[in-house]
Formats: sequence, C-alpha cells, structure tokens
Amino acid sequence: MEFAQTTEAQFDGIFNVHVKGVYFLTQKLLPLINDGGRIINVSSGLTRSTLPGSSAYASAKGAVEVMTRYMARELGPRHITANVVAPGAVETDFSGGVVRDNPEVNRWVADITALGRAGVADDIGPMIASLLSDENRWVNAQRIEVSGGMNI
Repeated sequence: MEFAQTTEAQFDGIFNVHVKGVYFLTQKLLPLINDGGRIINVSSGLTRSTLPGSSAYASAKGAVEVMTRYMARELGPRHITANVVAPGAVETDFSGGVVRDNPEVNRWVADITALGRAGVADDIGPMIASLLSDENRWVNAQRIEVSGGMNI
C-alpha cells in the first residue's frame, strides 16, 4: 500500500495487529511470565531500509521496536528481558508468498543480500531460540536483524 493511497481502515488494521495486539497480549500474559522470563517480539528489516508500499507496516514494526525497549526497562525489576528479532525477506506466506513464489522477487532479494539468497524460516527460528536460552540472559532491549546482510 503506497503512502498516498493507504486508507485509515488499512492503517488501523495493520496497527491493531502489529502494535495493539502485541501490547495488550503481552500485558495480559504478564501474570503468566515467570520472573527471569523472556519476551521476543518480531519486527522487520523494513524499519532499517525502505521499500515503497511498506510505510504503514514498517511504521507499525518501528513502534514494536520502541515498545520492546520500554518493556525491557519496565520489566527489568522482574529480570524479564525483552528483545526484537527483525527478519529480512523470508520465503513464507507473507505478502501472499511474494518472496517464495515470485522468481523475480526472489532473485532481487538474493542480489541485495550479502549471503546471496532470501531467508527461510529455519534461518530465523534459531535466533529466537538463542534469545530464549539462559545463555543469553544478559541480552536485553536489543534489535537483532536476521537478514543474511540484506541491504548493506
């Protein structure tokens, strides 16, 4: 959705899912999160680089990044960490599977990625698992991009 054509309803829909949903779901889950627990939110490489048609989505993900830093600060007394994983382009159903199913888009992504390919879900999961582990208990309030070096 181009900036000039994005409707208020489209904008609200994106923010309801990606910002309001994360905020209030996490709030509701706080009584169930153990002291010393972990919160991992998901952002996007689109908060670091721009792609026309992604302004509302990227803005929502930027809000998630700020929100996560506040969670880290406010939940610190409970030793709960909060971090953000920001994937680059990944071959999934996202945006109708455009990276996975469109060879031209997939080739373009590979061309602008240092490791020469689009990501796959198995590239992202290990970073999330790592942040959930006790070995990374001191990582807090960080945005970690998992993109294979996209747009560097």
